[in-house]
Amino acid sequence: MSVDDLVTHLGVHRNSPYKTFGSKRGLYLMVLRRHLADDVRPLLDALAGATDAAAVLRLVTSADLDLLLLAAIERAPVDEEVALEVTAALATVDRAIADALGIFPPDLAAALTAAALGIPVRGDPDKVATALTHHLGPLI
Repeated sequence: MSVDDLVTHLGVHRNSPYKTFGSKRGLYLMVLRRHLADDVRPLLDALAGATDAAAVLRLVTSADLDLLLLAAIERAPVDEEVALEVTAALATVDRAIADALGIFPPDLAAALTAAALGIPVRGDPDKVATALTHHLGPLI
């Protein structure tokens, strides 16, 4: 999205985003941080009440984590500040999953996080979650 697209969509003067956020990157970082607070934080709270792998997978696959995933794929490799935000967010999700399921070592929780985040990309979340739970059940 160009700055022109942004100001047209928002109906503001072309200089307004720069005055408020300093740059297009500044706006991106603000939106990413807001996403982490508004979408990832509630997921962490919900994971605290999860009691089994199926519940964890349902929570993670139903959460709106699109911006986190896009940031991880597109911006984190080229922007150190975005990489730090993404890494910290994913680490908190890993810890929440590990705590909810009593998983040790933490690497298993990271693998479960990666699998859960990939489920929407692969298709039917319920079908994939059921298969994962069936096969991971003995491990957790």
